[in-house]
Amino acid sequence: RPVLWQAPNDITQRNLFLGPGGTAMRPDLRRITFIKEEKGGYSKKYRVRDGSGREWVAKIGKEAQSETSAIRLLWAIGYVTEVNYLVPRVTIPGKGTFTNVRFEARPESWDRVGEWKWKRNPFVGTPQYQGLKIMMALINNWDLKDSNNEIVQIRGGNSNNVYYIISDLGATFGKTGGFFSRSRNDAADYVKANFIKKVNGDVIDFSYSGKNQKLFEGLTVADARWLSNLLKRLSDDQIKDAFRSANYSAEEVDLLAGAVRERINALAKLG
Repeated sequence: RPVLWQAPNDITQRNLFLGPGGTAMRPDLRRITFIKEEKGGYSKKYRVRDGSGREWVAKIGKEAQSETSAIRLLWAIGYVTEVNYLVPRVTIPGKGTFTNVRFEARPESWDRVGEWKWKRNPFVGTPQYQGLKIMMALINNWDLKDSNNEIVQIRGGNSNNVYYIISDLGATFGKTGGFFSRSRNDAADYVKANFIKKVNGDVIDFSYSGKNQKLFEGLTVADARWLSNLLKRLSDDQIKDAFRSANYSAEEVDLLAGAVRERINALAKLG
């Protein structure tokens, strides 16, 4: 059974600072062991083992903060996500000491069984899928390519389920656009970027100019209402915690959280 979204029990009580892994899965930084370098993608990545023996993919660079926050906002409203944490400073033996490193869990029980496609998947046309696309516009994820998507089966859980997740959300919280104009993890760019151009009858024209633009055609006020009914239950403190968890400065937290709240309000007004 394919699963993209699961109705959250109580959005208002979700801890967006710790995210989907909670306290239990936080990396044990007392000892870090380098395993190998992970190839591919924009960012430098190393697979490491922590003091408890868990494996992680440590992402170095500009995408680490934005991805940490994006995961928390998606998870908060019920989307299935990776488990990650932002480590402000860590030494990886043989590789160096780095700041603001995203640690993404690689649990032994998670089997990555393939990638899913934006244009062809079991959820096309459902409110959950339409809502996910609007979330990509809300966080300005301009890198919507199939290779960033994973299908995961969890051994020991409900073996009948396969979970559809977006595995790379680093190209977020900047501005969409062409190769030279787009940005990632840039609070000033994100705050200035437009969200909704106009509404034509029941159809919303989003200000999205990233990859796979055709995905945003035909999104409706009803789709926005479904999503905003979830998002508006988040408090300002919860939204700020999503950015505090990524070690943004106090000024950046206020800017980013304020812009997210404005976009949530804009969706709510459409309804």
